[in-house]
Amino acid sequence: MIERYSLPKMSSIWQDEFKFKTMLDIEIFSLEALARLKKVPPQAVARIRRKARFNLKEISRLEEKTQHDIVAFVNNVGRYIGPDAKYLHLGLTSSDLLDTTLGVQLKAVSGILEEDLDRLLSVLAKKAKRYKDMVCVGRTHGIHAEPTTFGLKLALWYDETRRNLLRLQQAREAAAVGKISGAVGTYANIDPSVEAHVCRKLGLKPANISTQIIQRDIYAQYLTTLAIIGASLEKFATEIRHLQRTEVLEAEEPFGKGQKGSSAMPHKRNPVICERICGLSRLLRGNALAAIENVALWHERDISHSSVERVIMPDSTIALDYMLNKFIQVVDGLTVYPDNMLANLVRTHGLIFSQRVLLALMDKGLTRAKAYDIVQRAAMLTWKEGSGFKDNLLKSKEFTLRLKEKDLDKIFDLDYYLRNVNTIFRRLGLN
Repeated sequence: MIERYSLPKMSSIWQDEFKFKTMLDIEIFSLEALARLKKVPPQAVARIRRKARFNLKEISRLEEKTQHDIVAFVNNVGRYIGPDAKYLHLGLTSSDLLDTTLGVQLKAVSGILEEDLDRLLSVLAKKAKRYKDMVCVGRTHGIHAEPTTFGLKLALWYDETRRNLLRLQQAREAAAVGKISGAVGTYANIDPSVEAHVCRKLGLKPANISTQIIQRDIYAQYLTTLAIIGASLEKFATEIRHLQRTEVLEAEEPFGKGQKGSSAMPHKRNPVICERICGLSRLLRGNALAAIENVALWHERDISHSSVERVIMPDSTIALDYMLNKFIQVVDGLTVYPDNMLANLVRTHGLIFSQRVLLALMDKGLTRAKAYDIVQRAAMLTWKEGSGFKDNLLKSKEFTLRLKEKDLDKIFDLDYYLRNVNTIFRRLGLN
């Protein structure tokens, strides 16, 4: 991932320093277990633990020659260890290091993403409660429908984010696995107890069964989960983008002092953060598809997945970390325009009350079809002329035979639509 969208804490987990440090831990933990099995002298393990280190530049130089990063790593570490290097990597295969390290990395990055989601939940809860009763128009198909509140929009995002946190926890649990099972997963040259010891020390679970690798459906689940979280962020950001449109302007992402919206038009205040979040969500979905393509490998393993994962694993986690942090800033600094919400609410001259009028006529004995026809004729006149919906209803003899103006006064009541808002908030634990 490019530096522009990378936050330091997350990025550090995908750096070579973290990767090779974890691999060195795996090698030493394996030797500890082998010493218990009397396969390696305990004194040798103590000397290896004291001497073992690596040099990133030397590994890179060796890899140019060997064309194999793990061979380069093992050879480099061996040079520091000396004669005891003959015990290093005993019975292991490259993927024992690579996939177990990946389990450690995914567990670590998941912790960061879970912290991000927790912070997003906190700010969404705060804002939802603040705007719980701020009435605005609900829209379906982009068209005014019935009254709702801005707090309900945010409460919906809160609930979806809570589901996403649960999804991530489940995906993290599935991906936090390791394997020390050898070349084709049969433990031919390494005892299963070594795997158990290494995974326990690293805080991982041993894979139930593996080949040369951990099976890639696990990582497909993980990256698909990240893509779903990204899709939710895109959904939330898209709503803000629509609400920030000049002709709507009910809410607006933060615009900092000194910020510029356009190189050509000084008046512009564009929803650039939300647009950036929407763009990066496409990257997450593309990477999830690549992870699914990685599931089908030849026999006990081929290497076609490796090059893909070197890109999609860091890029997806780094991008989502960035997106979550940016969206937290957006929600926390959101500018809300209640006067514009009320202005937009009445823009359709009362049409938002049409369903209540329909139901009231049905209560007077009309069929749904007949009542619908009466209400729709008055509504279409309002659309055409911009006249008041209530006035157009009162012009209809078919309507006034059944309902009067005082009845409409009760029907055109915002409180009726909002009477269950507190119930919804209690259900979400936001009371």
